[in-house]
Amino acid sequence: MPVHQVVVDVMLKPEILDPQGQAVANAIPTLGAAAPVAVRIGRHVQLALDAVDEAAALAQATHLAQVLLSNPVIENFTVRAG
Repeated sequence: MPVHQVVVDVMLKPEILDPQGQAVANAIPTLGAAAPVAVRIGRHVQLALDAVDEAAALAQATHLAQVLLSNPVIENFTVRAG
């Protein structure tokens, strides 16, 4: 089977506080840059999957994102070919 590259991006839902993002936002002005309006921190996961075609690879990645890579209570994810 061919190998397909897939990217899964996982982010906290907008209504969930992001203390890591807030810490980065607070640190940016100390580096001499303008303060950002907001910073959100997430995860970027690259997968190389054996699948018959791109659609199957995306479906497999979506399943992995739902059951392993994200917490659906507090996180959203997107899946794309990469």
